[in-house]
Amino acid sequence: MDLDDIATRLGVPVEDVDRVHRLAGDHPSAPVPARADAPALLDRLAVRPDDAAEILAGWPDPDSSQWTPELRWLLDRSIALVRADLGGHEWLPPGPVLPRERGPAWRHLYVYTYLALVEVVREYHRDHGVPDTVSWLTLADLGRNLAIDRRMRGEGWSVMQSWLTLHVRGSVYELGRLQHHRGGTAIELHIPDSGPLTPAAVEASLDEARAFFPRHFPDEHYPAFACGSWLLDPQLREYLPADSNIVRFQRRFELEPYQEPDGLDADVEVVRFVFRTLTTPLDQLPRDTVLQRAVIDHLKAGRHWRWCRGRFPIEPVR
Repeated sequence: MDLDDIATRLGVPVEDVDRVHRLAGDHPSAPVPARADAPALLDRLAVRPDDAAEILAGWPDPDSSQWTPELRWLLDRSIALVRADLGGHEWLPPGPVLPRERGPAWRHLYVYTYLALVEVVREYHRDHGVPDTVSWLTLADLGRNLAIDRRMRGEGWSVMQSWLTLHVRGSVYELGRLQHHRGGTAIELHIPDSGPLTPAAVEASLDEARAFFPRHFPDEHYPAFACGSWLLDPQLREYLPADSNIVRFQRRFELEPYQEPDGLDADVEVVRFVFRTLTTPLDQLPRDTVLQRAVIDHLKAGRHWRWCRGRFPIEPVR
């Protein structure tokens, strides 16, 4: 198919289509699971019934009228693009942001990409001796992110679709309370929306990671845990109690000198994570918790949040 024609039919810039074509090259794709197997798979991936129903409604069956030639091309090449970087650890957009209001096939195209790669990455996990329980717990972040996107009325997916390519390339592993991201100069910590960030839960997750990576990736050596997050912003200590879970999490890290991150607005990210919205005016946001009140009052005072980076040695101090 002609790339200009594909871009026009998809309603996206031709540069985005060219990127997919270039990165996918002639690499092989992978089949989307059979529709008959989809309900059990979606349940295994913690996809809620309302999201599962939409995904099934847009399923790329051969005779589906929703799946135009350009959509089928994009799905095939998106799968190939992500699969070609199996084992990679950088954020990887799987394709252009699509006009999701055009129907479930458009809305969930990159979910089908993810589903096609589940068995690919599970084979990668098996090759590294990763337990099946860790594989499924990690991959079930799909359901969590779909639920968040639904809560955000579709405002969050453009970020999430790139984030989830880390899981199906074998880069991120959910070990207890934290997600651990391998492949750089340190194990990067991510904090999923999955309950209190208690010191005991954090320490148990770190201990699990200390054993996990030497066992399953013995050729990789990480001297430190690292994290980049608004949760590390020292300004939070002006609002939160000293014994709060967030402040105690911060105290684990030695912060790097602050640098404004490229392409990331910390104010937007704080509101995204605390309130799960990007468009609600400050005056209409809830003030039910200390953290919610802190975020709102800080911004209404004309101040800004910071996305800070820090690290600490991977070996605990004895």
